[in-house]
Order: sequence, then C-alpha cells, then structure tokens
Amino acid sequence: MTEKHTGLPDQKELEKEIGDYLSRKYGDRVKIVSAGFFPQADGEKEDCSGKSDEHELPFHFDLKPEELVAYLDEYIIKQDRAKAVLATKICTHFNRIRFIRERRFSENGHAGRIKNNILLIGPTGVGKTFLIKLIAARLGVPFVKGDATKFSETGYVGGDVDDLVRDLVREADGDLDRAQYGIIYVDEIDKIAGSVERQGLDVSRTGVQRALLKPMEETDVEMKVPHDMISQLEAMEQYRATGKRQKKVVNTRNILFIMSGAFDGLNDIIGKRLHRQTIGFEGRVVSAAKSVGELASVKADDLVRFGFEREFVGRLPVCAVLEELTAVDLRDILLNPNCALVNAKKLDFLVYGIRLCFDPEVFSEIAQLALAEKTGARGLSGVVENLLLPFEKRLPSTSVQFLVVDRVLLKNPEAELQRLLLSSARRRRHKELFEKFKKLEFERLLAFLHEKKQGCLARRGVSVTPARLEMMANQIVEESCDADAICEYFGTLVNHIKEWQQRIGEKGQLKVTFDDAAIDHVLSLQPRTLETIDALCKRVQHYVVMGLQLLRQKQEVAELMIPIAGVLDPEKFINELVEKTYRV
Repeated sequence: MTEKHTGLPDQKELEKEIGDYLSRKYGDRVKIVSAGFFPQADGEKEDCSGKSDEHELPFHFDLKPEELVAYLDEYIIKQDRAKAVLATKICTHFNRIRFIRERRFSENGHAGRIKNNILLIGPTGVGKTFLIKLIAARLGVPFVKGDATKFSETGYVGGDVDDLVRDLVREADGDLDRAQYGIIYVDEIDKIAGSVERQGLDVSRTGVQRALLKPMEETDVEMKVPHDMISQLEAMEQYRATGKRQKKVVNTRNILFIMSGAFDGLNDIIGKRLHRQTIGFEGRVVSAAKSVGELASVKADDLVRFGFEREFVGRLPVCAVLEELTAVDLRDILLNPNCALVNAKKLDFLVYGIRLCFDPEVFSEIAQLALAEKTGARGLSGVVENLLLPFEKRLPSTSVQFLVVDRVLLKNPEAELQRLLLSSARRRRHKELFEKFKKLEFERLLAFLHEKKQGCLARRGVSVTPARLEMMANQIVEESCDADAICEYFGTLVNHIKEWQQRIGEKGQLKVTFDDAAIDHVLSLQPRTLETIDALCKRVQHYVVMGLQLLRQKQEVAELMIPIAGVLDPEKFINELVEKTYRV
C-alpha cells in the first residue's frame, strides 16, 4: 500500500485497496463483492428517510375542498355537513404542508400552528370509517385504523399508541418520509373517556388519553422497539450488512389524527347546557333530529364533562357530527352505483357463472328491514346476506344462470328457490327479468358516469366520448365492478394507446395521434387488454412508418392524425394517403 493514513481508513478505501491487491495477485478471478462488515462509530447516524430533497413532498397534492366533497358524494349518502368539514380541514392541512415545502420555509418557523386533528361523532353504521378510508385513498397517503379499546386493555403504556405510527410506516412500504404525511384513524374513542360516575381519575382510560397527547401534536417515534422482534432482527441484519447503527424515527408533526365514536349520552350533557330539558309533567321526548342538532352544538366543556382530559380535547380542534340514517337513506345507499354491498353480492354469484341483479323497487323494503336492526348501514349487509345465502349455497351446483331479487323472492325466498330448481319456466322468467333490469342499471350507470366521473377520467388523461362512457357502463354491469376501478382501467388503456402514438411518431420522425373515434375503436376490441392494444398498434406502426418514408420524399410532413379508417385497415389507409400525395 502506497498511501499512508493517520487513522483507520474508511470502508470504501480499504475495500478498494484490498481489491487492487487481489487483482494484481490473482487477476480478475477474485473480486470483493461484500458490502463489508466494518462498524461505524456509535455517534454517527445515517439519514434513513430516503429523501432526495428535504423540500420535496413524497406525494403530489393540489386538491381543493369542493373537489374532495364531489368525490365523497359519489360514495356517501347524506352527511353533507360532515363531508364539508372533513374535506375543508383535510385539504387545508395538506395544502399548507405543500405551501410550506414548496416555498422552502422552515417548519420550525411555524411551531405555533395548530394541527387540524378531527373528532367525528355519530352513531354506529353511518359511515365514519368509510369516509376516512375514501379520503385517504383519494389523497394517496398512508392510512391506518386503530381501536381505542385495544389501548385501554393495557392501561397507559405509550408503546401501544406509538405502534400506530409504526403501522403507518408499514403501510407506506417502509418509506419513512411518506409515512410522516399519513392519516391515523382511531375508532371507539368514546370508550376511553373517564367514568362520569367515578370520583377521581379513571387511570386505565385517562392514561390512554395522555399517551396520545404527544403523537397528536408532535413527537419522534422510534421504529425499533424491544417488544418488536421483527424490528430487532431488521436492525441486526442492517448492522451486519453495512456496519452502521441506524436510528430510524418518524416525526408526527404532519401526521393527521382523526378520532371517532358514537358518544352515547353526550347529547344529554349538551341538552342540560342548552337548558332544553324539562322535568315532571312538562317533560317531553327529544326527537332523533333534535338530538343530532344538539350534538352539532358540542363544545370542549361538554367533552370534558363526558370524561375527556382538557389537554386531549384541546388537540382535537375540529369536530364533525354525522347524522343517523333513515330508511330513505339506506335505500339510496343500495341505489348508488358505487354501493360496495350490491357490487360484492353480484361478484359472489358471478364467480359461479350466475348473473345476479336487483329490482330497484325491493331496495325500499330491504332498507326497512335493515332499519329495524338499529345498526345503520351495517344492517343492510346482514339483511342481504341472510336473504341470498340459501341461493348462494344451492345454485352453484345447478344449471341456473340468472337470479333476480324482486318482491316475490323477498317475500318467500325458500319457495322461490324451490321453484327455480324445479321449473324451467321460472328460470326463463328470471332471465327475462334480468335483461329488463340490466337495461335499467345500464341507463342509471351511464347517467352516473356522465354526471360524476368526468373529472375522474380527466385526472387520468381520458377525454369523454359517448362511446367511451357506454363501454365503461357496460363493463361495470358485466363485471360487477366499482366505477372508480373502471375509470382507472380505462385511463391505463388510453395512456397505453398514447404511448404507442409516441412510439410510432419517433419511428416515423413526426408527431402521430389517433383521433377519438380511432381510440374508441381500439378500446372496443375484445378482450379489452393491453395485449390486444399492442397487437393492433404494432400492425398500424408497420404500415404507417413505411408510408411516411414515401411521404417525406414528396413533401414535408409535420403531423399525422390517424382516423378510425387507419386502425380498421392501416394498409389501405396509408396507401390511399401516399397515392393522394403523389397525385398532387
């Protein structure tokens, strides 16, 4: 070694010198392939966030509150006030983060800002969890849900609360920087309120509230913990491979916390404050609507009387109240083209080759049955499952291909099942009814896509044409899938066609585009897959590139628009174009 060092050389220098020595002695047969096992000094830390630029957000966000409300309206029936509050405060939260990062302001300069943590209040089955899941999915941020009752079982051990942050990192596929902009949703939060009747502190519950205080505001949560063997093994493997001790932490400054609960009894506390309760012969029953109106007037003191620590309430500056669902609301949920329950049941039967559909008129009766369950929208699932379970068990073993849920079936499902099994005329009736209601569903979907999904398609680079909407509506009916999933799929297909435009243009040395009619034809081909598009576009490319060589010999061609004739018969199209050019 020719180079002298005053101290121990670093790992890379040492590996290079050893590698040079082995190469001189043994040639190329021996090489250093190990990353090395030389430990780093204890005081050194590595940046584990993976950030290329401290001001660059790991996701793109420019959503406006009204845009998010419009998206939620596609899925959530009613709850207009709650949707408005959630959309406004969540959009403001993430737009503020983007604003600060884009202008390269130091976040320490905004230390006094209050984070928009949110408290959701509403009875069971009104869509609290569904709302937050939809928002997180639309924003594209990591999301985890926790249950406050789990924490109460172990008292006020802060490690359990910090596990929510660690779960957020797992949801972000280990990306620490991305996890720092996630959403943590804690349900059943009313269950950790201290007992109103008990004198003094209810330690097992108030302790959990205190454990949540720091994460809800700002704290560093370490990823490696003694009780998590996986994190311990990962740390050991990291040290063995790199020789570096890494301290992975996630700061909760920008993590949004959303708490929710039913808060039974809270309306009584609010009512007393509002002096609306009377006693004796003048006593009166408070309606559900009035009860919800009182909940909308909730104040911090009401939550403190309910059993929450004042410091805990202070970290939830935003409150949204969700209304109880009526029978009409439950019916509208079933009529919604994005109804997960209806689409799921159709898919359950479709896997056995059975086409299922509902007479829209039965939804009102199903809603009435679900309302009696007193579990909100969750009651719908129980009613529909109990109704269709005998059919789902028996029909896959038969030749029945169509099943329609109408009032006859709803009134006596067992009798209708027997008629289906024994009568070919009954099976024909179900097929005829299926075709009838399929048309109604198609028309309803077409209107829904036209009204609600144009923005969704535009975000994915898909222009709207009548033919395209009809193809999408038909595929939703045929495959019993979600409208958003179809929007995403068509976006993928259209963008793949645009990639072929660019590819053909590069080979032909000019700009090439397909007109809308041509794209619609490509999308109409079956099976509707990327492979089908590739097969057609390769053929188009072959003839177009050859023709363009001839065209350029005659005149300068800057751009070529390929119409539907060009994809139906690309050879004929390019030949006619060349012939016309040379004739001139």
